[in-house]
Amino acid sequence: MEKQSTQNTKSPSQLIDEKVEELGDWRGQMLSKVRSLIKQVDPEVVEEWKWRGTPVWYHDGMICTGETYKNAVKMTFAKGTSLEDPSHIFNSSLDGNARRAIDFHEGDELDEDALKELIRAAIALNQSSHKGSSKE
Repeated sequence: MEKQSTQNTKSPSQLIDEKVEELGDWRGQMLSKVRSLIKQVDPEVVEEWKWRGTPVWYHDGMICTGETYKNAVKMTFAKGTSLEDPSHIFNSSLDGNARRAIDFHEGDELDEDALKELIRAAIALNQSSHKGSSKE
């Protein structure tokens, strides 16, 4: 019970920091790198902690999640099917109606430029959708 009440007093950013440290391996390093790239692209990004331990990044709507599994770090873009992917870095959830994801595995090289472009495109899409409605 105490752990739950402690988590409720921590910010999402603190919980994400703890997740990275708790993983303590390549997955924590990859999640940290992905998070850093998101913040480089958008210093105003809002971090949330959802679904019992999943980092989620928002700007005028959800940009993406950062899920961690035993053998992968999955970066899922909420509106991935609407994003151009000229570098073809989406490699997961390719049959979905809305989402697209990138699975990173141990030893994978991160194409930082291509990933930053996807993040920029996701934010731009959210902003264009957000302007057209009074609610998110």
